[in-house]
Amino acid sequence: MMPQLVTVRVQRPDRRPIRLWAPVLPAVLLLSPLVALAALGGVVACVIYSIDVARAFNTARRIVCALPGTRVDIAQGRTAVLVTIR
Repeated sequence: MMPQLVTVRVQRPDRRPIRLWAPVLPAVLLLSPLVALAALGGVVACVIYSIDVARAFNTARRIVCALPGTRVDIAQGRTAVLVTIR
């Protein structure tokens, strides 16, 4: 299943936290020309490096489908960033 929502929370010292929600599907549809160019670039790279194209795209699909549930926490000093993929 493709990720549906990316949530970013930034906690800054002495300020209110910033929360951003980004739905994935509308972003992918909006950026679909770039996604098509990236796929074409992937095919070219697979041909150059003698990699099976179908296997490479299947692996990329499995990685994207494994993203829901991922949390990334980054802290630098008193500033913290939390990225959650649902």
